Amino acid sequence: MERSGQNRGERGISGPADTGEIGAAAGAWRALDASANRAGEALRVIEDVVRFVLDDAHLTGLAKNLRHDLAAVLASGRLADRIELRDVPSDVGAGVEAAAAMPRATVHDLVAANAARAAQALRSLEEVSRLLEPEASAAFERLRYRLYVLERGAIGTARAAERLRGVDLCVLVDGRDHARGFERLVEAILEAGVRMLQIRDKDLPVPLLAERARAAIAIVRRRHPNGRALVVVNDRADVAAAVGADGVHTGADDLPLPLVRRVVGPRALLGRTAHDLAEARAAVLDGADCLGVGPCFPSHTKSFAAYAPPEFLAAVASEIALPAFAIGGITLERIDEVVALGYSRVAVGSRDGGRRPGRRGRRAHRAAASPAAAAGGDNFSGADNLSASTIAPAMSASSRERYPTHTARTRASGPTR
Repeated sequence: MERSGQNRGERGISGPADTGEIGAAAGAWRALDASANRAGEALRVIEDVVRFVLDDAHLTGLAKNLRHDLAAVLASGRLADRIELRDVPSDVGAGVEAAAAMPRATVHDLVAANAARAAQALRSLEEVSRLLEPEASAAFERLRYRLYVLERGAIGTARAAERLRGVDLCVLVDGRDHARGFERLVEAILEAGVRMLQIRDKDLPVPLLAERARAAIAIVRRRHPNGRALVVVNDRADVAAAVGADGVHTGADDLPLPLVRRVVGPRALLGRTAHDLAEARAAVLDGADCLGVGPCFPSHTKSFAAYAPPEFLAAVASEIALPAFAIGGITLERIDEVVALGYSRVAVGSRDGGRRPGRRGRRAHRAAASPAAAAGGDNFSGADNLSASTIAPAMSASSRERYPTHTARTRASGPTR
């Protein structure tokens, strides 16, 4: 008897193979089996959503590895014998329906509901395994924390895709020499149908930067009271939060994204610059809502020590579903190149854009574009305004020509398991 007690202390409650105490252990083994099934099912749903709905190879890999690692733990030691005590007809909760289930109206809802189900099941596995196979408890805990990271990446990608639907051009504007010139520029850009502005001026004192951002927000809110146009501030999360901007865009040398989120709050749009695939992947998991990928080409507004290789640009476009803007020297002549790499969004400086087209060229671009992208194109004047009046229509037309039935992001589905 003393030896039997010693075994229970070291190994937990006896398992299916130990028939002497099977009655005492049966309930715990059934609980573990049910939680194992729930966790695996929920993880499979998340994997299918990020794979087939979001079309995200990066998140699909994380979800697949998580699901397979769970299966490996459940197949180890005595845990593999749990099915012997499965008793579905005697499950008193099998027919019990929840009074209020989590909604499934959006992709975000679907991911959130199944992430919650998987997390609860993994927690149950972690706790019940302490009674049956204590060595496995820590493995279930590690899997649960990996799920939390995957959940944030998947939900963030789903939300961002919806919020930035139809936003294919972001125009970067500096503060100008005078407030009135800045306001005229913002008005003209919005008149051209642009729905995203980034206030970027590293030389402007912070008080003036805040004034310009506040002015841009006021113009955008007046022209788009439904929130269809966005204003983000470059680098300065404090300014973005103080003036109520829609978001902030930061780089690797700025605050880490989790700290930026603490400053600007849960609803703000977080952009992040990525110079390599590792940075892009990390940004997705750290809570970014969009990426700036580049620099692609030489620019009139900024000099670069090096340019992003086409292989990197294509890898981000093919692997990551988070909205990504190609950035750096994007001109009319370069549109086809970035579209061919898989991009349907670009960011341009207010002085980028190359040559000014004639009236006939502007009319052709506008006719090829969606009404929202081309509206008011002929009302633009001045070289500073070229990008917004011509690149958005050209981007739209080029994307439709190359990808008439789908987005610019295409990829084979691969094997089913």
